[in-house]
Amino acid sequence: MSCSQAQHHALLTKCCFNRMKESLHFNIGDITSSFLLDAEDPKLMQRVDTNIKPFLRYASRHWAQHLAQTNQKKGEDLRDCITDFLDLHILFWIEAMNLLGSSGQCSRMLQNTREWVLKNKNRETELAANIAEAANFATYFTANPPALSTPHLYISALASWSTGSAMSQWWRENFCGIPSFTHRKARDVPLMSIQTDACIVSVAFSTDNTCIISGSSDNFVRVWDASTGAELKVLEGHTDTVCSVAFSNDGTRIVSGSSDNSVRVWDVLTGAELNMLNGHMKNVLSVAFSIDGTHIISGSSDNSVWVWDAVTGAELNVLNGHIKPVWSVAFSTDGTRLVSGSEDTSVWVWEALTWAKLKVLKGHTEIVSSVAFSTDGTRIVSGSYDNSVRVWDTSTGAALNVLIAGQTRPVWSVAFSTDGTRIVSGSSDNSVWLWDVSTGSELKMFEGHMGHVLSVAFSSDGTLWDASTWGELDMLDGHTEIVSSVAFSNDGTCIISGSSDNSVRVWDVSTGAELKVLHGHMETVWPIVDGIHIISDHSSDNCEPVRVWQELTGAELKVHEDHTGIVRSTVAFSPDGTRIISSSFGNSVRVWDALSWAELNVLRGHTAMVSSVAFSNDGTCIVSGSEDHSVRVWDVLAGAELNVLVGHKGKVWSVAFSPDGSRIVSGSSDKSVRLWDASTGAKLKVIKGHTNTVCSVAFSNDGTHIVSGSKDNSVRVWDASTGAELKVLSGHTKTVLSVAFSAYDTHIISGSSDHSVRVWDASFEAQTKVMLTLPGPLIQNPGFVLHLVDISSWSAIINFRDSNIGCDWANCYTPT
Repeated sequence: MSCSQAQHHALLTKCCFNRMKESLHFNIGDITSSFLLDAEDPKLMQRVDTNIKPFLRYASRHWAQHLAQTNQKKGEDLRDCITDFLDLHILFWIEAMNLLGSSGQCSRMLQNTREWVLKNKNRETELAANIAEAANFATYFTANPPALSTPHLYISALASWSTGSAMSQWWRENFCGIPSFTHRKARDVPLMSIQTDACIVSVAFSTDNTCIISGSSDNFVRVWDASTGAELKVLEGHTDTVCSVAFSNDGTRIVSGSSDNSVRVWDVLTGAELNMLNGHMKNVLSVAFSIDGTHIISGSSDNSVWVWDAVTGAELNVLNGHIKPVWSVAFSTDGTRLVSGSEDTSVWVWEALTWAKLKVLKGHTEIVSSVAFSTDGTRIVSGSYDNSVRVWDTSTGAALNVLIAGQTRPVWSVAFSTDGTRIVSGSSDNSVWLWDVSTGSELKMFEGHMGHVLSVAFSSDGTLWDASTWGELDMLDGHTEIVSSVAFSNDGTCIISGSSDNSVRVWDVSTGAELKVLHGHMETVWPIVDGIHIISDHSSDNCEPVRVWQELTGAELKVHEDHTGIVRSTVAFSPDGTRIISSSFGNSVRVWDALSWAELNVLRGHTAMVSSVAFSNDGTCIVSGSEDHSVRVWDVLAGAELNVLVGHKGKVWSVAFSPDGSRIVSGSSDKSVRLWDASTGAKLKVIKGHTNTVCSVAFSNDGTHIVSGSKDNSVRVWDASTGAELKVLSGHTKTVLSVAFSAYDTHIISGSSDHSVRVWDASFEAQTKVMLTLPGPLIQNPGFVLHLVDISSWSAIINFRDSNIGCDWANCYTPT
């Protein structure tokens, strides 16, 4: 009796499912508290090794691989195995995979399973849809903060998963002890947000959906894992913004076009640059591979479309005709035609054999920013600055549809879904729109971006990616951008925070309630308080005024417009409230009368921008830190320079006096915190421990401790006498921009680029328990992000009543 390979794999698949059904169970790691991150449980891995035996490990990691090797005939009875697996065991499987460090494979394994079902099982669309949702849920958990604490698969991810499908409702019915989310507004939450430090201009999927590439304003091309969001490679070579990126159809190469006028070809596996194609005289705005990978086309601000040999890099043709920059180019799937869209408002169709012009499609009245073919090549879609999306017949050039609906601003990007039934468009009104191709009707609007949506793309399975210039947030029910600065009021009852959402907000320390919102600025604000007033400055070199507010009422008392280019963290009150110091891009420190705003002194000496200033407690001295690497001490009345403290090997970002005025602390981009004698200028201590730029430093009110915040995402507490590190406060996921002690040194507050304000126990015990770890798309991320979007909802009221968390978390599972 012989056994075929497909039959053998079918048998192994069934054995894997059986073993997972028998052995996987809730809380397989015997985790005692949901308040702990996995990394904080010292014996967790020992329990995992004991509870997840080798056979179960193998079954969990390899069942999908065996399934893919079966066929319809040999896999007849596997449908029931998959259906049963989706019932509840899939959650226990994701839990186990997370503990095994393999959760990044979950989404890809489920996507492969969906493809197998569609290929081998007729009319199983419902099963395929359930598998697709399970894959999305796996991404939602594994690519976001909940994955750091396995119990939060249930307490955070499942609790906030809101598709409303019968399957997800059934999951939740078995977990009655998880927190309750009441979604206040139906919106579309990304499954994943990938952060970068620069504006993302272009995104593209690999054909097999395993990777994403992005091109950005920091001149890099990045390759990302589409399941986990992990950065796989950074391709360096361009010397200006990368405007366009594309994969070859076989996924082995990447092509990129840049404002450095070049087109570059890269090896996906190694990241090596294979070719640099020079010829364009201006920015390369768009690039594309032909379907067979033999040709590359590029559109440029020099008004031309170039055709290149993808292997040798040789120039094959230059297509002229457009009279203004060519913003977008694309090949048809069969490789016989190409399309170009231009600032001259026209869409051109070219024949790919002779490169002759076939059609000029007219109708748009503004720049045509994006063009694409449908998969079957019969239609072309174009997006324009005239706020419209247009669909054209490729053969006749006839306009089939004009899609406008609610888009109120220029359309930046358009794409067809693989099956040709839908179109997605991204707009500078910060929205993403989904359209029905046949009717032209609007199917969905994806809201949430806080900036222009510059690029959109479908994966081959219909999932949508988009790129935005800015992230979003909804934390503390207030700020909508990065929290740039935080401070306690002098009596310790309030927290004041400033943000790049242009507002200053005042919060109640005990309840977390928002007490006031101070508006007026048009730029990021950095508040400083003296117990009576709040003064706020901004973060750009625009001529925006400094504003003074009354802390108690929030009334705006003064708008000062004479100081040009105020920059972050560079305003301070004197202790008696009679003077204000500020600094600007002009390298100077200015002293002002707080009542009249008369300029009392200009302190000159720094040779680069002054990044931080502070008064001594007796008001007689000023300390300033600068990008010239120096710290300077000044006499307030005379304006004389008393000392220059030299030692830092990088920009000094933060300075502060000790309460008794005898010492100065400084933080620098050289990763060090330094302690100085304020009278002599002598260096007392070099405190090391941070692994990146130190952005903020502060003394405790009794002068015994120093707190520092860093670009390494940590807050650290130091002994001010010995320089010893007392505590590392971890929790922020991005740069810590501001730190401060409360009035009685009972708490430390920190503000971060992750949009959160955190309050820590200054006894240096552990941070407040992790009650809920929302997936990143719900908290939202700073800076520049890629969003992987699926239909869901966000913006919710969270109710912990009757929920089992902490040491009781295992009771959240209530099987029916």
